[in-house]
Amino acid sequence: MKGSEAGLSILIALFLCMGSAGCFLPLALAQSKNPEWDKLVEAAKKEGKVVVSLPASNELRAAIERLFEKRYGIDIEPVVGRASTVVRKMVDEAKAGLRYTDLHMGGAESLITGMLPEGVVDPLEPYMMLPEVKDPKQWWGGHIWVDNAKKFVYCTLAYQPESLWFNSQLMKAEDVRSFDDLLDEKLKGKIGFLDPRTPGSGASLWSYLREVKGEEYLRKLVAQKLALSRDQRVLAEILAKGHLALVLGLSYYSYAPFIKAGLPLAPLPVPKEGLYVAGGSGHVVVLKNAPHPNATRLFLNWFLSREGQEVYTRAMQQPTRRLDVDTKWLREFGVLPAKDHLTMEQYYKRQNQSEEKINRWREPAAALARKLFG
Repeated sequence: MKGSEAGLSILIALFLCMGSAGCFLPLALAQSKNPEWDKLVEAAKKEGKVVVSLPASNELRAAIERLFEKRYGIDIEPVVGRASTVVRKMVDEAKAGLRYTDLHMGGAESLITGMLPEGVVDPLEPYMMLPEVKDPKQWWGGHIWVDNAKKFVYCTLAYQPESLWFNSQLMKAEDVRSFDDLLDEKLKGKIGFLDPRTPGSGASLWSYLREVKGEEYLRKLVAQKLALSRDQRVLAEILAKGHLALVLGLSYYSYAPFIKAGLPLAPLPVPKEGLYVAGGSGHVVVLKNAPHPNATRLFLNWFLSREGQEVYTRAMQQPTRRLDVDTKWLREFGVLPAKDHLTMEQYYKRQNQSEEKINRWREPAAALARKLFG
């Protein structure tokens, strides 16, 4: 392409971008004059693939395959399963000297308690390469690491989750304005809860309730004969079919198939006690001695770029901290993006994803859950 033609293409791209709030300069264009990036892409192609442990979302996998694989010609081999099981498998493989998985995305607790103590992850910052990824000004709150060492577990998301959903044929939104309303006798046997004994959003909510309402409240809540499950889809289906009135601990993507089918599901308004601030499944680590190091770096930079975070946010309905990605639309799904309505002081007070908060809040809460549920 001649210089004048290349310049015209850039101007057209910029013009189209300015005409749409949701548009951004194509990643390939932004990288077109970066020889180091070109070398990385070629090296990654020689490795052939990158093995990524992903959240269990068909939409996310399809979007990543459609954009990343098509753009770079490198296969994504997804590793999918329950977080605790996948983490245990990766740790066991590492201890046996097997190098298979390159990156892992997931909730903070499974990473903090399951991977960090085993020494199976590498510092992530050296893998950051693109200026838009390395620049802390691109991220609300700058670079946020949830591990105490501030170098292994990177947090890409921050939001107050839509973790209380109800069946609108069985109750009204105004029936629960406070967590105290969950103790109403008419809800006995009608509340589901994502099992708080294992890492995940159920454990996050449970630990928040212990912090703001106390252990005696949780004992009363358990007396409501909660329906527990570790299977998010099972709980979502039970709620959708009217066997429960409300469920605690699940987010929109668990309900998406049932909402699209027209079933009567909706998020409850945030209770008067507020909600914790989550990082969702957007915590990322690089496995030590990743078997495909160039493809790993390539994928990580794409994932942390504006394009990658846009893809993740839309597929998972979990808002990125990137300032150049629109997240206000997520309020429609009961999700409150931290960057759109919280101060950093409020964030640090309410978040319970850091290693320090997990040790201080979530471990004691999990011990209580095991005691009460057996």
